[in-house]
Amino acid sequence: MTVRTCAAAAAILVSAGCGASTTTETKPLPPVNANADSMKAGFGSLERLAEAAKQEGELNVIALPRDWVNYGELIDTFADRYGIKVNEFEPNASSQREIDAAGRLKPDVFDLTLDVAVANAGKFAPYKVQGWQDLPDDVKDTSGAWYAAYGSYMSIGYDPRTVSAPASFADLAKPGYVVALDGDPLRSMAAFEGVMAASLLHGAPRPQRGVELFRKLKREGRLTEPAKANVVVGWDHLNAIRSAHDPEAWKVTIPKDAPLGAYHVQAISKHAPHPAAARLWQEFVFSDEGQNLLQKGFARPARGEAMLTRGTLDTHQAAQLPAAPGPPILLTIPQTDAGKSYLKKEWTKSGG
Repeated sequence: MTVRTCAAAAAILVSAGCGASTTTETKPLPPVNANADSMKAGFGSLERLAEAAKQEGELNVIALPRDWVNYGELIDTFADRYGIKVNEFEPNASSQREIDAAGRLKPDVFDLTLDVAVANAGKFAPYKVQGWQDLPDDVKDTSGAWYAAYGSYMSIGYDPRTVSAPASFADLAKPGYVVALDGDPLRSMAAFEGVMAASLLHGAPRPQRGVELFRKLKREGRLTEPAKANVVVGWDHLNAIRSAHDPEAWKVTIPKDAPLGAYHVQAISKHAPHPAAARLWQEFVFSDEGQNLLQKGFARPARGEAMLTRGTLDTHQAAQLPAAPGPPILLTIPQTDAGKSYLKKEWTKSGG
């Protein structure tokens, strides 16, 4: 009944309390469930989630270097926005180290490589962020135990003052290229993926092929550490940052025949000491703002395609990313395991 109708009917409906019909009875909100598997189920709204997280007051993160995919700005923005202290543990820890140290350090959230996340899915609390439907199906656990936040391509960074742009990883075998991997491939996932990128043949990994390339470079004295190299095989977001700082001295290319990519995935600890803050952090990371902040660090947001369609992606920053030759080739878990087994047997005697 409208207000006008109510006024006209006042003479005959006084006893019915027509004026009172404009008052809506407020239902009590359900209690907060900080361990819920979605914001709607546990909190009802982002505001209630933020309020619960503020009451906890802290968030424990692990293995988030401040200069890695712009995590420093992400952490500071989150802390300032919500008034939550962020405790940063072991920023340079590997994904496996995150899991191994969890019992002692008690992180609320993890940032992991896909293989480590899959192997430890039982240690995570399922939670589906609001942007869940925007995430590619092949990089998220159906229950919400883990889900990709950002990706990168394996790239070749090079000094254009000393060498020409390599068209492929095979070109690195030519004279003049002094090459470095980002660490030891038996310990560093980035270095391992570099060897695997060099191994690709017609889209499939051939670990022997990658090891043979680096064996040749080692034998010729052209496999060295990054500070001495004119070529660094590493994630494109790291090579891109170096190029942004000094574009005349450093360029980045992703070989067309080897567009190897990988995602880093997020997860909430099943034993998170601050469960509401953990869920608020994930909502922030996967929000349009959070995804654009990751892209500012030259990562490729997992929700990027959906954001582009909706007009919420920072397209200016997206244009600064190294040109991708096409959809990424993502190693399967069996391919990753097979590659690690091969390198474990062959790298020391053949490659490193």
